[in-house]
Amino acid sequence: MNKLSQIETTPDFHHVDAWIFDLDNTLYPAASGLFGQVDLRMTQFVADLLGVGHEDARALQKTYYREHGTTLNGLMRLHGVDPEVYLGYVHDIDLSPLAGDGRLAAGLARVDGKRFVFTNGCRKHAARVLERIGLTRCFDEIWDIRTIGFRPKPDPSAYHTVVARAGIDPARAAMFEDAARNLVPAHALGMTTVWLRNGSEWSKQGPAFPVASSEHIDHEIDDLAHFLHTIRIRHDR
Repeated sequence: MNKLSQIETTPDFHHVDAWIFDLDNTLYPAASGLFGQVDLRMTQFVADLLGVGHEDARALQKTYYREHGTTLNGLMRLHGVDPEVYLGYVHDIDLSPLAGDGRLAAGLARVDGKRFVFTNGCRKHAARVLERIGLTRCFDEIWDIRTIGFRPKPDPSAYHTVVARAGIDPARAAMFEDAARNLVPAHALGMTTVWLRNGSEWSKQGPAFPVASSEHIDHEIDDLAHFLHTIRIRHDR
């Protein structure tokens, strides 16, 4: 393939000046099992709160996740749980499975514009993870579940909130996610959408709607760092 052909087939992100990334299983490998730790602690929280066994607690946890967007939302609405207590408990996990990712850091540093973390988790958890993998300085801001008023992705209101907060033009934004359904509202706003296919069971769980299809996803990838190193961006002109 000649140089011109390579340029023509390389994804074009010249228009993007706002880069939005999910955190869990997106900025670190799903194979690390980190989110599995969070999932177990969510189940244990439900078990302790309601005085039920592990299997019943897990079933309830997943029901709350599907029906309310997050386990936390279900616990808040149905049981009046203090979100700060819950968030502190479920994110008290061991980060030792994670390692620094210089290749991803270089890819993030390469792109033009502002970079954001957009997570349904909490800011402290995101900050700990970013520090552990050496990406703290790569991001301008973290948007967590508090930022979006505990109305989690894929609730469209969450996307409108962060876009307004940061003064972003959605047509000049790109969003990266491992949960395809979370890209549906981003696509509706006019963002360029990138789905990270990591094969994780966690990426497939959650609300039944919206249902993502090929029309909602502009790019499908399996290596985020490689993708960021190869796309065409503004300074390539």
